[in-house]
Amino acid sequence: MTTNPTITDPRTTLLEAVDQATALVGLVTAADLDRPTPCDEYDVRHLLGHVLGVLGRVAHVAGGGLPFDVPSIVLDVADDAWTARCADAAVALRAAWADEAVLDRVLHLPFGDVPGRGAALAYVGELTTHAWDLASAIGRRDVLDEDLAVVAADVVRRFIPDAQRGVIPFGPVVPVAADAPPYDRLVAWVGRDPGWAPSA
Repeated sequence: MTTNPTITDPRTTLLEAVDQATALVGLVTAADLDRPTPCDEYDVRHLLGHVLGVLGRVAHVAGGGLPFDVPSIVLDVADDAWTARCADAAVALRAAWADEAVLDRVLHLPFGDVPGRGAALAYVGELTTHAWDLASAIGRRDVLDEDLAVVAADVVRRFIPDAQRGVIPFGPVVPVAADAPPYDRLVAWVGRDPGWAPSA
């Protein structure tokens, strides 16, 4: 895959991030739903609901919709229906982003209006971060795509400035080495502990 975050058409990378997130949803069992996650406010069920909400929001804004028209978390899902619901949402997202014109359209995101190219990259950052959250919660970091984290780590540094942590809803940056693995650098920048593990 292309790892350069300044690529002209980032839709390929966005769809790879979507595929990674939905593949991880497919690994979740009913026994996992009440497990904790690195997001303090979410257990696995709520994290799945947020991923589903994000997928819906990414599709909605591509057509010019406002982000808050779509809930950020969707919980009216049966325990055995998460995979199917997220797969359906991914299909709708692909259709919404199929037209190349979306790249030059100004889209409305929660933090402001940006061209489609920038919006796609912003959602690469969000979906890749939540893929790590979910993989961490269910013990499947082994399936994460390192190349996606290379892109996402650069994206979040550009879209989530350290100086505005009192304004934007992210915790303080967690210090990591400059040569830390890509996922460590990604999640540390958005306030996660790269060493997080479920408590016994």
